[in-house]
Amino acid sequence: MKRVLTGLKPTGDLTLGNYIGSIKLMKDLEGKYESYLFVADLHALTVPNDPVLLHERIKKFIGMYIACGIDPTKHVIYLQSENAYIPAISWLLECSTYYGEASRMIQFKEKSKQNANFTVGLLTYPVLMASDILYCDADLVPVGIDQKQHVELARDIADRFNKRFGEVFTLPDVYINEHGAKIYDLQDPTKKMSKTEENPKGVISLFDDPEVAKSKIMKATTDSLATIKYDPENQPGISNLLTIASSLSNEDIDSIVNKFEGKGYGDFKKYVAEIVGNFLTDIQSKYNDIINSNKVDEILDNGKEITTKLAKDKYEKLSKMMGVYR
Repeated sequence: MKRVLTGLKPTGDLTLGNYIGSIKLMKDLEGKYESYLFVADLHALTVPNDPVLLHERIKKFIGMYIACGIDPTKHVIYLQSENAYIPAISWLLECSTYYGEASRMIQFKEKSKQNANFTVGLLTYPVLMASDILYCDADLVPVGIDQKQHVELARDIADRFNKRFGEVFTLPDVYINEHGAKIYDLQDPTKKMSKTEENPKGVISLFDDPEVAKSKIMKATTDSLATIKYDPENQPGISNLLTIASSLSNEDIDSIVNKFEGKGYGDFKKYVAEIVGNFLTDIQSKYNDIINSNKVDEILDNGKEITTKLAKDKYEKLSKMMGVYR
């Protein structure tokens, strides 16, 4: 069975966009692949963080994964930082990566422009991401369009290493979920809904009060065309709401469009708001049960045991190939 891997960085709260674009996809892939799902907490250190908030988010992320329907018996769920062999592998891979490759990464270029005093970690973390992917020989990595470049870098590093030292890595492929791959900001439907967005009015957190989330839907930016149609270019706001409603209800977009033929935006927004409110009420009830038990710690302990063995074996093979392990 092929292996699929995905991770989310614990910066900000998980959003509706994270659920539809990533978590829901992992649910859909259950049973079809051997699945590895992790919290990429080491990646969060590339920019300044509040240590207390970061620590809290780690457990919240795992708890919300499970509340959203991720079955821990069908996924290996773990915390990146609990596996010391992953950053050790990353150093070996850094020594097989060129500066030009790392500096061309889109996120590095964007974030380094924002702050002249960026850390070295901001430059090298795509190699750590490659280590995340390659240590377990992931065949597929589900990502959004903006992360495709990082998986391609991992593939290039693996291919170069295999040719120089011998076949040791599986070359990973990008898996892009075309439908619902990107949920957009409710206030500015031309940009992705981000868990680090400063304006909370455009973002629905999975931890939002359901009534607050419904209010955000009702105030979402639309247009003056007065037609409910899926047309991302001319009606990005309405198209975004259609994608949200379809993804959460599992109802086809065309069916929803037909349902609201001749009706106004107010009726349509109420429909979407009700779907979102019910969804949040359900997952938050499950989340509260999970987070108040020992379930998260048990899941992480199991994931740590499985992934540490994999990473240790891979590290020892790589070290011997490179001549630095006895």
